[in-house]
Amino acid sequence: MQRFTIQRVALVTLFGLIFVLAMHIPTDPDTWWHIRSGEYTLQHGMIRGDPFSHTKAGEEWVNHSWGAQILLYVVWKVAGNVGLALYTATLATAGMVLIYPVCAGNVYTRAFVLVLGAATAAVFWSARPQMVSFFFSAVIIYLLYSTQYRQIDRLWFIPPLLLVWGNLHAGFSIAFILIGGFLAGGIAGRLFDPQGETTLPWAKLKKLGLVTLVAVAALIVNPYGIQILRVPYATISIGALQNYIEEWNSPNFHERNTWPFVFLLLALLGAAGASKKRLDWTSFFLVSGTAFMGLLAGRNIATFAIVATPVLSWHVHALLVEHGWDFQPARRVTRVQARLNLLLLLVITLGAVSYLATAFRPASVDRAQREFLPVQVAEFLRETRPAGPMFNSYNWGGYLLFALPEYPVYVDGRTDLYGDEFLLRFLNTIRGGDGWRAALDEDGINLVVIEADSGLAQHLREEPDWTLLYPNAEYADAQRVIFARAVPIEP
Repeated sequence: MQRFTIQRVALVTLFGLIFVLAMHIPTDPDTWWHIRSGEYTLQHGMIRGDPFSHTKAGEEWVNHSWGAQILLYVVWKVAGNVGLALYTATLATAGMVLIYPVCAGNVYTRAFVLVLGAATAAVFWSARPQMVSFFFSAVIIYLLYSTQYRQIDRLWFIPPLLLVWGNLHAGFSIAFILIGGFLAGGIAGRLFDPQGETTLPWAKLKKLGLVTLVAVAALIVNPYGIQILRVPYATISIGALQNYIEEWNSPNFHERNTWPFVFLLLALLGAAGASKKRLDWTSFFLVSGTAFMGLLAGRNIATFAIVATPVLSWHVHALLVEHGWDFQPARRVTRVQARLNLLLLLVITLGAVSYLATAFRPASVDRAQREFLPVQVAEFLRETRPAGPMFNSYNWGGYLLFALPEYPVYVDGRTDLYGDEFLLRFLNTIRGGDGWRAALDEDGINLVVIEADSGLAQHLREEPDWTLLYPNAEYADAQRVIFARAVPIEP
């Protein structure tokens, strides 16, 4: 009991807070096509040709997330929406747990920077295979920072890590970005600061280069072989992603969920400038590189968070030490203090459990999913069965693919399957741009499921050949509309 200090309470509270922060009701449309893909893989084997759309049916598709999809499906099948939230929270918290030991300072300093880092990364957290990449990225940072700043060399853990990662999600490319920044910083350190306290010897840098080559070879051990290596490049080369898909856009700093990113970046600049501790070359390359990535695309903010959080802690700790404000927490307390600390922890735990129990009541989950997902649309189509083929919103394709397997989708979140040309044509059509009629006719579309405020919806309301089916007297919905051809055409 005498070791049950307030610092230990703070540590448990820290990771409990991060866990609660990461417990989201699953409302991301992409979650659901991943679950459906996992189910399909278990039932039919590895997916080689697209089985879910009518526009790309049978075309080659490298399903790089197959392992994580099976995991998501099993979690959803066993524990439903709560299971999906636990999946997200577990991987998010585990990633931040790995960042903690490479931070500096006492528990309060580390808690401050970890909460800021977690709030920054939380913009990325949802029940998708990307969470696996978040966790493995934290592992890579732990291994790299431990090598340079703690003299703990575990670099040979990287190839087996990439062997597993390559069968879970194509976010394995993040590992090579981080390793590349680390090597660049190490080389700059040898050239410009060879006597630096944290400068690595050439032998260590050569070893990391060798480890990286072995890791690339390990990636090929997967059902798709060497094809897996082209997936990251094929994805980022799609221009429609950067121009039109929100998570690939630069962050919108008018939205408050992006503000922690700004605060973390500014705090790092301020702490590095105010402390006498120098920003070493490795930190500079990793922080500046991932900051640029985060400014370029919102989905990269989480990578910046796990890179920058330890660096911020090093400079905050150095600043506190310089001013004599750092202190070593007591290792023992009296029995009375220990009991009070235990009581405090129990109160905090009870509050967290009560919050989660309220947030995840079936009625709350259903209300949130009906707001953000086309749940009513799926119910209506399942009940009325209008003739397809269907043209659908990109944002809802993932959920419709899951909830309505009898209606193959037009498009969904698998951008690597659809490609740039197809997505640009789709975007022009849904906006009601020139040639929208021809596009619907060429694809034999009889059913349109889109946002109520889209340009295409405005046009279809005025077309005598199209009828508004939904919303109607039974189904009220201000966000979504369904149109059907008055006289269906043969696809």
